[in-house]
Amino acid sequence: MSKPTVSILTTCFNREKYLAACIESVLASSYQDWELIIVDDVSTDTSLAIAQRYEKKDTRIKVYVNRTNLGDYPNRNKAASYAKGKYLKYLDADDLIYPHGLEIMVHTMEQFPKAALGISQAVVEDEKPYPFILKPKEAYYREFILRGVLTAPPTQTIIRKEIFDKVGKFKPIRHEGDVDLMMRISAKYSIVKLYPELTWWRVHPDQEHQNRANNNLYYHTAMRALKATECPLNEKEVKDAIDQIKKRSIRNILNMAFKKGHFKLALVEFQKSNHKIADVLLALK
Repeated sequence: MSKPTVSILTTCFNREKYLAACIESVLASSYQDWELIIVDDVSTDTSLAIAQRYEKKDTRIKVYVNRTNLGDYPNRNKAASYAKGKYLKYLDADDLIYPHGLEIMVHTMEQFPKAALGISQAVVEDEKPYPFILKPKEAYYREFILRGVLTAPPTQTIIRKEIFDKVGKFKPIRHEGDVDLMMRISAKYSIVKLYPELTWWRVHPDQEHQNRANNNLYYHTAMRALKATECPLNEKEVKDAIDQIKKRSIRNILNMAFKKGHFKLALVEFQKSNHKIADVLLALK
């Protein structure tokens, strides 16, 4: 059997409400040169049975079961270890891909062979027609000086597997492992902005990020990226970026304390982030 062009990776933990719809969306794709790898992270509901039912119907669907619960990002890496495709297309078990989505993603990556990552997300600064390339410095400038370009969820991305393996895969950074990976990739390689709305990212109360109390996690990921030797920005741009990120961080911490009522967590985050009172005054201007 020849290798598929794209490996669709669906990690699953207790997603019986949504998994069948996710798989059906893949089966309905206009592009059919794929494998669907589903890795169950020791679900306690009927998720595994649902996945195995589809596995029996289509040989392109492969189901794996972890011996122990790995958690989000380690399980994403586990799924990638089974992949045989040229591209990795994460599709979370509670999300959907539109019938035309996979075809456009793969075609665009083939059109731009130097792009390591494709992102299907519209932001205000996208002032030219899709698809278009962002080189490392452009991507970082937009992410840290302007409004952002590297915070799309995995469902909205497609990754060249060779580059995924080179940069070191996902790190186990809770909530921010995907953002960290995109920052590490875009520091060294060009990325391509794809047509938006190729997938549907479902928002629901069961999502972990919906219930997180700490909304300052991005700050630490961003600071690591800006201080890394691979950062493509010059010294002045890094300083400007750090100033921007600090202001956002302080506002998030204040929001955590006074809007969400998590005073102790906000204090811990303020100290952990090494903010000063002068930083707070500047952020409040």
